[in-house]
This record gives sequence, structure tokens and C-alpha cells, in this order.
Amino acid sequence: MKNKATRPISRRNLLIAGAGGASALAAPTILMASGDAGGGATRRNISSFALHEWQDYFDAIGPGIIISDTNRRVLQHWTSDDEMRVYPTSVPLTDELTRRGYTSVVEKRENPGWAPTPSMRIRNPEWPAFVPGGDPLNPLGTRALYLSWQYYRIHGTQDSRKIGRRSSNGCIGLYNEQIEEVYDRTPLGTQVILI
Repeated sequence: MKNKATRPISRRNLLIAGAGGASALAAPTILMASGDAGGGATRRNISSFALHEWQDYFDAIGPGIIISDTNRRVLQHWTSDDEMRVYPTSVPLTDELTRRGYTSVVEKRENPGWAPTPSMRIRNPEWPAFVPGGDPLNPLGTRALYLSWQYYRIHGTQDSRKIGRRSSNGCIGLYNEQIEEVYDRTPLGTQVILI
């Protein structure tokens, strides 16, 4: 059996691998994977998976760090023992809906209920006032990390087509399987930066 040369994995191939495969990838392996989903040797665009070092943004790792890169649509998560994992995300539809800067995780909820923000209700008056957790129409998915910024969350999604796209009204979305992993690994007080 011939050894296939390792090559960078593209966002397209990562999404093709599915949510389960993507969540199992750790930082050192996400950039290099053997084989090619298309069967050829075509080089893919990997710019979206350029990674950041937490030391460029924080003085200490503390209880943990999350860096969400809204341009590259990727979230990096470090635990307090410096273990890092990478996840593809959805990001806000427009720059006007995108908030950038430092915040932290102040609350965590399993199967969170969802209510549109006042500005969402103005833009979309037909939306329901509240959708309970577990409802297939609930855009927060199975878990949510509430940030110190009002109305901003890192959460799952019932619509996996949104991952890798500009599709949210301000929040950062992950596959449900991946937000469950991040949720379990993230204590309150985890430092967050959106760039």
C-alpha cells in the first residue's frame, strides 16, 4: 500500500467529513490530513484554517480561552491545561451585526430557549416571541454559552448548512455535536475574543 502524502485540508473537505469527523480533529491534525476527498491532487484553499496563538491576545490561559475568527469562520478553544481544539463556525450575516473584542462566558445552558432580540423583532416581526429548548425551530441548538455581552452567544444550530457561512444575527454557531464538546470543556469565566 502506498503512503499518500499529507496535505492541508480545506473547509469544503472538512465539512464533507461531517460534524462528527470535524469534532475529532485536534489542532495539529486539522491542517494536515492524508488523502483527498475528491480523489485528485488538487491543492485546496486553506486560508480559513490559519490558526492563532492565544498568547497574542491574552496574558494567561486562566480557566480557558476561546478565539472566534469571524473572517475565517473558525473557533479555537484552549482548556486550562493548554489543550486546543478547532471548530468550523457560522458567523453574523453582516459586519454591522458582528461584535468584536473581549468578553467572557458568564452562563451555560443545555437545550436553551430562544427569544429574538428587540432589533430582530423589528427586522422580522413574523418571528415567534419565544421558542422553547428542544424545538426543531430553535436556532440555539442543544447548548449555548452566554457571553458578557447582552444577546451574544456561542451556540449550536439545528441547521448544519449554516456552518462555514455568514448566516447568524450576531452569534457564533457550531454543529450541535461540537458545541456539546465545547460546552463540557468550558467553565464559567472562560476568556473569549471575537476577531
